[in-house]
Amino acid sequence: MISKPVPICGTHKVPKKWSTTTFEYSHEGILIRVPNVYAWVCPEDGEASFTPETVDELSETVRELHETAKRVKKCRDVPTEYIVSVA
Repeated sequence: MISKPVPICGTHKVPKKWSTTTFEYSHEGILIRVPNVYAWVCPEDGEASFTPETVDELSETVRELHETAKRVKKCRDVPTEYIVSVA
């Protein structure tokens, strides 16, 4: 088994920890939050580094959710929040 080195935080110079974090994306007045995403997280400030595979999945998910939210936003004048959970 080949083990990869643990990433080091460029700002704080400490090893990052493999743990869950919340990914957030905001654009055009729409905020998308994806909780419980695994990433390398700085223990000092919580800044996350995602694996390339995770970035690919997040990009697709955010794109789909953003398009859906834009359609909903056109139909409603009040803020709306949707929570989607996949077990």
